[in-house]
Amino acid sequence: MLKLKIDNIDLEVQDGTTILDAAKSAGIIIPTLCHIDGLPHYSSCMICMVKDNKSNGFVPSCSALVQSGMDIDASGTDVVNIRKKAVELLLSEHRAECEAPCRVVCPAGYNIPALNRLLAAGNIEAAIELSLAELTSDEIACVQCAGYCENACRRKKIDLPVSIRNLKIFISNKIPIEKRRPIKDEKNNIVVDLEGGKKSGSKTKRYKSLIGKLDAEELKEWLKECIDIETRYSDISDNNSAAMESKSCMHCDCRAAEDCRLRDMAESFSMKDPRGKLVYAPARKKINHQTNLIFENAKCIKCGLCVRVCEDNNEDPPLCFINRGFITIISEPLTCEFVETMKSTADKCIAVCPTGALASFK
Repeated sequence: MLKLKIDNIDLEVQDGTTILDAAKSAGIIIPTLCHIDGLPHYSSCMICMVKDNKSNGFVPSCSALVQSGMDIDASGTDVVNIRKKAVELLLSEHRAECEAPCRVVCPAGYNIPALNRLLAAGNIEAAIELSLAELTSDEIACVQCAGYCENACRRKKIDLPVSIRNLKIFISNKIPIEKRRPIKDEKNNIVVDLEGGKKSGSKTKRYKSLIGKLDAEELKEWLKECIDIETRYSDISDNNSAAMESKSCMHCDCRAAEDCRLRDMAESFSMKDPRGKLVYAPARKKINHQTNLIFENAKCIKCGLCVRVCEDNNEDPPLCFINRGFITIISEPLTCEFVETMKSTADKCIAVCPTGALASFK
């Protein structure tokens, strides 16, 4: 057994224990992004750095083994500062958006991408429930709104914006009158705020833009999520026109917007997205319609979890690291196409991805 001290707590652990596990046994939480129990250590994100008070150096706690007599600082000012630097570096390469531009500028914070997905799938009842949950008065905010969402719609830069306002009004009109319950404040006044109001608890508007400027070719990457349709609908009169117009949405939001460990980490440190971005690879979307898997390398932080979770799989090719140095990225092997990869492990890869770079297409 080895004796050590973490944050002035005396511990005794078995030989071969990592500092991360030793801290966990004492109830000390050390944040991580590239580590998951049961997978080999990789130490790429450096979020789990701790300070060895005796050597005055920093080590990654997920892979560094306990040595007898260690005195570890796992939560001091120096440690927090170096973790912030690590998150800042990850964000500097993270060319992605948490929320679609249409939702960011929506005064009511409506989840427009989610509504479009439901309508495109023909799930009218779920779309009604979503709109009902977002109502903050007996009338949908879109009726009085100038349509900021359509002006911000990225599809507008290619041809025509999605008819978001009419889609929202169409589905709102399907909400039964008896279910419309105006939300009131403590003074019994109906709450309606068209100047930047949003639903309580929503993560909308935390980051206004993470992706930076897109060139013409990168912009077209978003079209990969659109169903190829010939007819667009500005007037939404029935379920069919609603479904068809919703299919023209490019879905430039992040599917993991409410469950992104990098986003949560940045918020825990009260960090804002850096102005400049380090662009080592273009924004690309790869879609496997057989497994409903979509991979967006702009959101990838190269943690390697998807690579490691597939190491023991011999059924189909996994993702891997390609290139060297700063231009290293996660990709399919050079000897095969993306549609050939992860046929049996797609769900596992999605589950371990900390940012939403890997997600279900549906």
